[in-house]
Amino acid sequence: MTAGAANVKRRGLMFVVSSPSGAGKTTLADRLLKSDPNLTLSISATTRSQRAGETDGVHYHFVDRARFAAMRDAGEFLEHAEVFGNLYGTPRAPVEEALAAGRDVLFDIDWQGARQIEAAAEKDLVRVFILPPSRAALEDRLRRRAQDPEDVVAKRMAKADDEMSHWAEYDYVIVNEDLDRADAELKAILAAERLKRRRRVGLTDFVNAIVSRS
Repeated sequence: MTAGAANVKRRGLMFVVSSPSGAGKTTLADRLLKSDPNLTLSISATTRSQRAGETDGVHYHFVDRARFAAMRDAGEFLEHAEVFGNLYGTPRAPVEEALAAGRDVLFDIDWQGARQIEAAAEKDLVRVFILPPSRAALEDRLRRRAQDPEDVVAKRMAKADDEMSHWAEYDYVIVNEDLDRADAELKAILAAERLKRRRRVGLTDFVNAIVSRS
C-alpha cells in the first residue's frame, strides 16, 4: 500500500503560548497536551529547590547553579532567565531532537523567552498570545484564584500590563472570553502551522512519486 499524504515527513515546530497570569494559558496548554499525542511539553532546567510532589525530569530538570552556569556557557539553552532569584532555561538538545523527528514542542514561557527562541530558531517558532476579554475580567480572575490582598493584586495587575504590552510580537492572538472557543482556536492554529509547506520536508519525494514521468 502506498503511503498517503498523512505520512509525508514533516519537521516539528516550537509552539510558544504566553499570557499574563490569570488569562487561562495553563488551562489551554493542558487541554492541548491531553488532546494531542504528537505534542510534548518542553521541560526546563532550574536551580530552584525541588518541591514535594515534583519529579526530576518530569516537572523540571533540577540542577545546581554551577551546573546551570556550565550549560549556559556551553550554549546548551535555547533561552534562559532569572526569576525571583532562581535560574530557568530550556535545554536545546531534546527540543532539536524532537523537531528533527517531526514532533512538536509546547513552551509555556513569557515574551522574553520567546524573544530568545526567535533569535535562536525563528523558522521553527510559532507564537500565540492569550489575552483576557477585559481588564475587569482579568482582575476578577486574579482575585478569585488566589484571594490575595489588594497590594498583591495591584502588583500582579502591573506585571500583567507589562506582559500584555508585548502582544504585537506574537504571530497569533487569542482572546479567551469563552474557554471552549479559545481551545478550538488554539488547536486550529497548530493544525494550520503543521501544514505549512516549509515544514513538510517530505513533500518533494511525495509529489515525485505521484507525478507521471511519461
